[in-house]
Amino acid sequence: MTAPLVLMLSAAHPPDDVRVVRKEGAALAAAGWRVRHLCPGPADAPPAVAGVAIETFARRRGWSGRLLGIPALARRAAASGAAVLHGSEPDAWAAALLAARRSGARVVLDVHEHYPSRLDPRLPRALHGAAHAVMRGLCRLAGRAADAVVVAKDGLAEDFSAPGRTVAVRNYAPALPVAPRVHVPGPVTLVHIGALGRSRGWPQMLAALALCPAGTRLRVVGRFTDGSEPEFEAEAGRLGLLPRIDRTPWLPQAEAIARVAECDIGLVLFQRGETNHALALPHKLFDCMLAGLPVIVPDFATEVAAAVREAGSGLCVETGDPAAIAAAIADLADPARRAALGAAGRAAALGRFGWAGEAERLTALYRRLAPLPPAGPLAAPGL
Repeated sequence: MTAPLVLMLSAAHPPDDVRVVRKEGAALAAAGWRVRHLCPGPADAPPAVAGVAIETFARRRGWSGRLLGIPALARRAAASGAAVLHGSEPDAWAAALLAARRSGARVVLDVHEHYPSRLDPRLPRALHGAAHAVMRGLCRLAGRAADAVVVAKDGLAEDFSAPGRTVAVRNYAPALPVAPRVHVPGPVTLVHIGALGRSRGWPQMLAALALCPAGTRLRVVGRFTDGSEPEFEAEAGRLGLLPRIDRTPWLPQAEAIARVAECDIGLVLFQRGETNHALALPHKLFDCMLAGLPVIVPDFATEVAAAVREAGSGLCVETGDPAAIAAAIADLADPARRAALGAAGRAAALGRFGWAGEAERLTALYRRLAPLPPAGPLAAPGL
């Protein structure tokens, strides 16, 4: 018998997405399911990543384009023959639910963010309450219609009112073969990995760097997601920091973590004012821990601060205050202290906060939704 097909359905996530493909999809493929990622991307995208087949489409521009693209996405999902449709954003959830009505597939909603507050930056404050109520109602309807809800953070589950069908699969650290940082005396290099923008703290990051000793350097690995890169460059130039900043574009996860492991202190500088920042549990935190770096994180980010305190892997500060960030960097000047915190973080990333337990929760859910054939030779996996 051929293993059931799982279609990871994305309206925005890229072909090589860390959570959707390299964590969730790869875990399901390794366990025996056939897995395909239907997502926006170039026609020449790799045919497979981490055991997951890649099928791309041209995405329409803007939110209106994404909404108008739901019917076409649903048609492709319905025609896929998938036993389970695993949607990764609200428009992908809608497409999956529409497709399931035609195909009879099971539907899993993968919830990465707090969607009731997602539009807050685009709406006047007076409309936030009404927008939250509408989005929460839509989330509940989707949760009732789906077969299961997978949440990336514990604080996201309540909006879906599906307690018996909700499974937490957190963005914990994958067991990648990355040698940990060896901490030595001398000037330190700070590192920020992943998406960056104003609300993720680059103004405070630059202001803090300007307060640090002249030998302190900053490495930025990733991309700007809010169009503020020219402002970052201008502010770094105004502060005379450009010679101290190393810019590296987006890299595949293993390569990015290897670059992180060349640095000394990891930065997670989400700013107050967004619910998603308070509930954050980002890949970058666990990437830095896996690389053996102590981390500086927001004290208001509930799950981030709890993980760092439990692991003993860094310092929780008011990330809106550059002086507090700079003071934390100074507190980590001692290489023995960095080494101790980094070792504790790495041990936690390979154990308590490792991906293996999260992968097992996901595969246990799928064993209920789309059981694999009995043990024995399987038919060729026609991905």
